[in-house]
Amino acid sequence: MKKFRGMILVGLLGIILSACSDKEDQLTRIDVQKVNEEGNYEDIQIIADKEKINFVEKSLDNVRWEPQTEVNMVKKEDALVTAFYTYDENMPERLNEYKIWFEENDTVTIISNKEDEGYGRLDKENAQNLQNILFNYP
Repeated sequence: MKKFRGMILVGLLGIILSACSDKEDQLTRIDVQKVNEEGNYEDIQIIADKEKINFVEKSLDNVRWEPQTEVNMVKKEDALVTAFYTYDENMPERLNEYKIWFEENDTVTIISNKEDEGYGRLDKENAQNLQNILFNYP
């Protein structure tokens, strides 16, 4: 019986340790390029403030994604956002690009370069918050 308890304890310890070591991807930086009236990208603005990064990440979590949906937008995006994710400190960062349109009805349309995201929409409340963070830096 003691041997059985010991095996259960070792198994539980292994599960706990593997859960703790399995780090989620971490958003570490965001580059924002606004598109001017002529359709050209402006200089890159870097968002590195942890609080602002977390806020953008929460906004992106609220996007209703439609993977594998192709769309053609009438106008060029309002901003190109590059998100830098660290998965492992010994590996290079992974980049996700988001083309963002702020619509007249106060929502946001986003096209992601990630296959599991694709095309997405963001509601009014989250859209306004995202716009404030992306366009009112540093």
